[in-house]
Amino acid sequence: MTKQLNTLNFFETGLTDGPTLVFIPGLSGTTRYWQGGRLGDLEKKYRILVIDPLGFGDSPKPWSRYTVDSHVDALYETLKNEKQFALVGHSMGTLLAIGYAARHPEQVERLVLLSTPFFGSAKEARRFFSSQPVPTGWFFSNMVLAAVICIITRRIFGWLMPYFRPDLPREVAADIVKHSWRSFTSSFWEVICNYDAKKDADALGDLPVLCIHGDQDETAPFAGALALAAGRPSWQVQILPGVDHQPWLRAPQTCQEAVASPFIAGNVELYARPVDFVQSSKAAVII
Repeated sequence: MTKQLNTLNFFETGLTDGPTLVFIPGLSGTTRYWQGGRLGDLEKKYRILVIDPLGFGDSPKPWSRYTVDSHVDALYETLKNEKQFALVGHSMGTLLAIGYAARHPEQVERLVLLSTPFFGSAKEARRFFSSQPVPTGWFFSNMVLAAVICIITRRIFGWLMPYFRPDLPREVAADIVKHSWRSFTSSFWEVICNYDAKKDADALGDLPVLCIHGDQDETAPFAGALALAAGRPSWQVQILPGVDHQPWLRAPQTCQEAVASPFIAGNVELYARPVDFVQSSKAAVII
């Protein structure tokens, strides 16, 4: 059942009286990132809400700054009547999940973060993306150029996106263009580059947090998730060997089991010390 309540578009499935899971996709992602049978047995045990973030999918796309606060405010307008739930985010959605939990701790009982794009600081984020090969580096380090490419991609090449991204399910690739150039570029700069996730992570206290990350992630190197989790006893990091930026698509069973039992799933590695950031030779489109 698809609904639109207050501001954001969302899809509800699973048990009507089960514990609630809320799923937030990444930059240019939509509700269909999680659907298509990829929720598996979770639908038999949980009430599930999958949400289009502000500016993406079928949610409103206002002309505004897409800061963490504006994203979180829009999420809260949709979720304010919910009592408690677990938040599951992918890529940019992990940062929104951290921001939401820091601002509304009474609602959030745990976090599951897939492929967290944490670079330590705005300076390091910009350095990472600007260091990527042409044309990726140009796109992510120049807002004007990124806006132009977004407009061209949406209006001219949108229908070709499934052919450009054959590594993604067809419906997920098709939805990459369901945003405005403003929502895409502003969300990228404000959330992924400029947001201080460490400050909000400090505010989470002993909230249980599980980070799931592929060791082949070249979009958001896993060292960032390790650094964010370091020194936080209630955080755990699960590294998936051979997996890229899309653990939910590459290892759905493992991810589903981790969401259902986040601190019991196998292949969990804990890190309690700072680590150096891993530099990647390229960065894929973040979704």
